[in-house]
Amino acid sequence: MARSPCELCILLLAAAATFIYIQVRLFATQSHYADRLAQVEKSENQCTSQLRSLIDQVSSQQEKIVALEEMKIHQDEEHVHLKILIQDLKKRSVLTLVNNNVVPVAAVVVMAYNRPDYLQRTVESILKYQTSVALKFPLFISQDGINGEVKKKALSYNEITYMQHLDLEPVRTERPGELIAYYKIAKHYKWALDELFIKHNFARVIILEDDMEIAPDFFDYFEAAAKLLDNDNWKAKDFICNVSNCFAAIPVTVGSIMGQFFRQYLEPIKLNDVHIKWNSEDLTYLKEDKFLIQLGKDVSSATPLHGSDAALKAYNMDGIVMIHDGMPRTAYKVVVFRYKSSRRRIYLVGPDSLSQLRIQAAAPHLTTEQS
Repeated sequence: MARSPCELCILLLAAAATFIYIQVRLFATQSHYADRLAQVEKSENQCTSQLRSLIDQVSSQQEKIVALEEMKIHQDEEHVHLKILIQDLKKRSVLTLVNNNVVPVAAVVVMAYNRPDYLQRTVESILKYQTSVALKFPLFISQDGINGEVKKKALSYNEITYMQHLDLEPVRTERPGELIAYYKIAKHYKWALDELFIKHNFARVIILEDDMEIAPDFFDYFEAAAKLLDNDNWKAKDFICNVSNCFAAIPVTVGSIMGQFFRQYLEPIKLNDVHIKWNSEDLTYLKEDKFLIQLGKDVSSATPLHGSDAALKAYNMDGIVMIHDGMPRTAYKVVVFRYKSSRRRIYLVGPDSLSQLRIQAAAPHLTTEQS
């Protein structure tokens, strides 16, 4: 049935009204969700801001924790240094209270680096004989570097004053290929001697490595030798023009030159166990004038051995002379060795030795003397 135009208009108006209503509802819904989305975004931004604030607070707390830990480490180090100072003051106070008239013969310093087990063995060997003469020979340990076990071991001895040398500067060698270890050792020695001679004002210092053991008469020997040292004007010279009078020592174990000669020549040597009263002995023969005359007589009266290469091999001396920086080690005017099996003394005479010994007659390179 056909509809009238009026009905169609009404239907169209109804449809238009419905469409407009739906659009209004959609717009309202979209606006609502847009507002909620904006709120969510705002909340998210607030959460992000709060999270960043919390992260900053945590970072700040972590920095405070790190600072507190560093402060604790610093306080622990200060505590250790204070403990050392207190120990030192106590020892000084005890020394003063016991006897104000005792003047130390010499400070004894053990040079240590990174071998706590060797250090313990050395210190126990020293303390076995040092305790009774502690007033005359105050004992020190000087550590080079930061090895924790060495420091812990050194600080475990209440009767010993601990010193620590810290030098982090790079080593510059004079010539390419030189061992850096020698330079480090030299700097440590210089520092330790300055501490003992200048800071502590000792008149003499005895230096021991951390791989040595001492004999029962060690301290008596050095007390007697101190008198010779005081009367020796050679040490008072400002400049040493004869470098042949200065030689480096051979380390007892591996050390910085990898144990050269130790097992072959030093290990078989027996440590003296007899206590000699050196203060009762006449040591004036060791003064240079007397010693030089006697040494010249010994070399002059020794049996000459011609043909140096064959003689060296025959007496098992081939390769025993170590030349360091152009000078034979242990040399004094001549190089003196004692042959271990026959107890025969062997002199290896250098080119300039005869004039230094005031010997006019010619002599061979190798001479021997029955002892």
